[in-house]
Amino acid sequence: MIEVHELTKRFGDTTAVAGVSFRLDPGSVAGFIGPNGAGKSTTMRMMVGLDRPTSGRCLVGGQPYAKLPAPLRTVGTHIDPQAQHPGRSARNHLRVLARTHRIPDRRADQLLEMVGLATAADQRIGGFSLGMRQRLGLASALLGDPAVLVLDEPANGLDPDGIIWIRTLLRSLAAEGRTVFVSSHLMGELAQTADRLIVLGRGRVLADGPVGALTARYGTRVSRVRPEDPAGLEPLLRDRGAGVTLLPDGMLEVTGLEPADIAVLAQRHGFLLFENSTVAASLEDAYLALTRDEAPHAAQAIR
Repeated sequence: MIEVHELTKRFGDTTAVAGVSFRLDPGSVAGFIGPNGAGKSTTMRMMVGLDRPTSGRCLVGGQPYAKLPAPLRTVGTHIDPQAQHPGRSARNHLRVLARTHRIPDRRADQLLEMVGLATAADQRIGGFSLGMRQRLGLASALLGDPAVLVLDEPANGLDPDGIIWIRTLLRSLAAEGRTVFVSSHLMGELAQTADRLIVLGRGRVLADGPVGALTARYGTRVSRVRPEDPAGLEPLLRDRGAGVTLLPDGMLEVTGLEPADIAVLAQRHGFLLFENSTVAASLEDAYLALTRDEAPHAAQAIR
């Protein structure tokens, strides 16, 4: 179990993380999301002792990370794929880490096989692609067979096959009873991988809960309507308080009215509908609704 209590980090006059608290339990995947600059990486770095908090604490199994007698055997971390020594081979990178904890060399070879780097085991890391570095970082995190994994954007740079592979891997690790904490900007992947989401914005926790509950609460259900006369039906829907977007193909995207209400309105005014269906709220919609005013680097909308 991981307990994060009121973690705060200031850099001069800038507060990067402001009183973040949450608890992570075994047997689940918790997603950590938020805009760039929200404080996710800083929070993770404080959790594993890479940054010293201004205040607050993080306990892993009741102890601070710095006091764990064998950190690799308790917490597997993958924070920065560029931190790997470029002059070492993948095999030697893992063996160096393994010897700090008296882990047999054969464990390195087992993990290189598991993450798909067996054929590149003796290549220098400096020549690796980002995706290869990510795979090596996961091997490093799993080296001590830890009960807890803290992974910062591990799918970044992976190809589609790699993304599917890591999704399956994280789910299987949680099924073994491990605690998996992963940050990502891939909403579609988190929707399929995570049991729970912690949403950060400007260093504060904006929301924390099961993926389905957050999606239902903050996402927007959209009705897709294809009428015979889009231009005629559109003002009637707006008069009922609905939000309406007319698409180039004549489809109307409607928010604020249920399909049954749309059907009744269309029938009363003599409009024929060829399609009237609901698109379920998505995690991406919920995320955008939660973080709309929390992104420190927001670009102008394209019109």
